[in-house]
Amino acid sequence: MAATIQSNKTSSGRFFEHFTLNEVIHHATPRTITAGDVALYIALTGSRNPLHCSEPFAQKLGYQAAPVDDLLTFHIAFGKTVPDISVNAVANLGYADVRFLQPVYVGDTLSTSSQVIGLKQNSNGKNGVVYVRSTAVNQHQQPVLSWVRWVMVHKHDSNAPAPATTVPELPSFVAPEQLNIPAHLTTNRFDQQATSGQFYWEDYQAGERINHAAGMTINESDHSLATRLYQNNARLHFDAHLMQSSTFGKRLVYGGIVISACRALSYEGLENAICIAAINAGTHANPSFAGDTIYNFTEVLERWELPNRNDLGALRLRMVGIKNMNPAELAETKQFNSYHPNVVLDLDYTVLMPRKGNK
Repeated sequence: MAATIQSNKTSSGRFFEHFTLNEVIHHATPRTITAGDVALYIALTGSRNPLHCSEPFAQKLGYQAAPVDDLLTFHIAFGKTVPDISVNAVANLGYADVRFLQPVYVGDTLSTSSQVIGLKQNSNGKNGVVYVRSTAVNQHQQPVLSWVRWVMVHKHDSNAPAPATTVPELPSFVAPEQLNIPAHLTTNRFDQQATSGQFYWEDYQAGERINHAAGMTINESDHSLATRLYQNNARLHFDAHLMQSSTFGKRLVYGGIVISACRALSYEGLENAICIAAINAGTHANPSFAGDTIYNFTEVLERWELPNRNDLGALRLRMVGIKNMNPAELAETKQFNSYHPNVVLDLDYTVLMPRKGNK
């Protein structure tokens, strides 16, 4: 019997030592977004934002149709980067300078590319942090989303030399004048009955904290299905056999699932937050696992007027996700400069909201 020839046609993905500063990576498998994707996202998250599920509501605001949920767009675009950036991740660590540049609609096709903007090997020599700036474009090559993230990636060869340390300087937030406000967006025909929201931009004050009442348990099937919806193939989310030998002993829930859960849970109290304009910074403070129940609270950081707009304002918010603990029970998110073990998300983001008198 002839000997079996071992094929080398598959790839185990990039490890930390395979990244080069300033290289540009064009990610494979463009994705056309369908109505099925939108419906499944609602089924998995319970998102109730009328802009993304009501054509009449969206059209009254000047959109041609209901745009795809901001976070669904983000997760799909993010998923394109995983095979090249984080398939061998220890953990996705954070985000910054996330800009939603223009609406995405059902039928649009997204493609993503990334530039390596920073590298830092960890002191243990077994892994390192990779910083990338990614951009998603539609089928017309128009940018629709850009973001920076950093991820801890395993080394394949612990003896491989460490690159020169480069940590990029990132803005602490996207300034109001840098927000991309769709030119067509108007709140003159804003339908308050569709949101049931009683509070407008002027009703929120810096320092205010909203404890959202609802919780959401992340089921094993839900987080697996959602992560596959985004075509995110990172091993730490899928390979239970592999993760048995990890520090955690089991699969981690993709952090984007926690972001979407918190955004959906925060609807009560922020009903009139039309859309996300930017994510300023984000940290996955502790891991989440199947069976965890997610709660959250929102702090109002700043209230911004927008240039040349008297019908619309911006709120800079801090969304804190907590597992297996009611938010009212948590007074401080940090203890001795580290996060409380039940805090799983700390997200600084900006939403657009109608002003009074323009509804």
